[in-house]
Parts: sequence; C-alpha cells; structure tokens
Amino acid sequence: MNFLIEGNMMNDNNGFEHLNDDEKIRRALEPKNWHEVKTHDSWQIFKIMSEFVEGFETLAAIGPCVTIFGSARTMTSDPYYKLAVDIAYKLCKAGYGVITGGGPGIMEAGNLGAKKAGGKSVGLNIQLPFEQEANEYIDKDKILNFKYFFVRKVMFMKYSQGFIVLPGGFGTCDEMFEALTLIQTKKIAHFPIVLVGKEYWTDMDKWFRETMVKFGNIAEKDLNLYEFAETPEEAVAFIENYYKKYNLTPNF
Repeated sequence: MNFLIEGNMMNDNNGFEHLNDDEKIRRALEPKNWHEVKTHDSWQIFKIMSEFVEGFETLAAIGPCVTIFGSARTMTSDPYYKLAVDIAYKLCKAGYGVITGGGPGIMEAGNLGAKKAGGKSVGLNIQLPFEQEANEYIDKDKILNFKYFFVRKVMFMKYSQGFIVLPGGFGTCDEMFEALTLIQTKKIAHFPIVLVGKEYWTDMDKWFRETMVKFGNIAEKDLNLYEFAETPEEAVAFIENYYKKYNLTPNF
C-alpha cells in the first residue's frame, strides 16, 4: 500500500534519500519510542493534508481536463513524443485542458502540445530521490509538487474527464490501473480511457483476455473499460464522442 510505503520509507530523517536500500530498511525498522512515533506521524499528517488542500484549491478552478500518462524516459526524437504533442494540441483545441505528471518524456510532450495550442497546461510533479524536475511547458500557476504518490494520484483521478495512456513503465501502468480499478469498482464514473499504440499494449490486452478473464479474475465486460487509438485524431475523437453521447461539452 502506497501510504505505508511512503510513511515508513520516505520519511524525513536527514539524509534518508541518500542511503542505499539495505540502510533504508534498517533505518525504517529501528525501534522508536512512543514520542518519536507520535511526533513523526502527527507532523506527517499535516504535510499530507497540506498537499491535499493545495491540490484541491488549485485544480478545482481549472475546468475540464484530460490526463496524458506516459514514460518519463521517452526522448524528443521518439515518434511517441510527437504523438503526445499532437494529442495534447488537439485536446486543447477541442476545449480541454491537459494534465500530466509534470516531468520529462511523454509528460513534457503533453505540456508542450497544450502550450502550443494556447490551452491549459497542468503539471503534477513528484519529488523523487533522483530529482524529477518539472518541465518548462507547464503554466506557472498550474505547477504542483507532491511528496506523496498517493496524494498525486487522487488529483489525477479527481480532476480528469478522461485518460490517454501512451507507452510507459511501472509508473504509467500504476496510474492506468488506478483508473481502471476505480472505474471497475464504481468508485468513480466511467471516464474514457484510451491506450495509444496497440503494438505496445497488445500483449497486455491479450493477457487480460486469455488469462485474467479465463481465471475469472475480471469479467468479459471489464475489457470494455478501455479503447485503442493509433493517431491523435482517433484518441481525441474517442474523448469527444464519449461526451457527445451525454450531450456534454468541455464547458460543462
């Protein structure tokens, strides 16, 4: 569970982030007296609350947005980088703002496309031990920096009217599965999820169909929680057509 991991491992001990894995585990398991536990936990609660408050106050006023997920490692020369730029550009021209994780790679591409279109460019940056820097294409009044992954994910889920997922690693999959799980369990509405690049996602889709459904761990209907797109036009059209079905526009 992210809360437990971040509460125990990402603590505020001086120099903690510079320790190796073995030292971090030993530090986390060191016996602590009640005063130390109480003081640390109480202070941590206030920090978590402050991140929620800042996030809610900033994002509540932004309006309808679509989140673009994808790898921080994608280079500017990668075709998926350009694809993300074009998707974000078209989303903004359709009246949506763009939210990304605020870092480099696909995230940077999403913010660049939004900036080029003159749309709202939002970045939810995460503080990491190796220092992920916020990219330069985020609107200055729409940069949020988070220490806690779980608070950041709440912001993605709460303030997005759709999710477009480009190729990425563990972080991208974590965010995608968060959205799928919340929709499947009806904790949030069935917002559209578009996976871009079927070649990249096809083996995962095959595993869902041939293994997870076969073993009864998801239902056949759960495969309808996401769609595939190959082009910016297809990705944006899916978002727009979804909301036309409800006679809604980006101004809702």
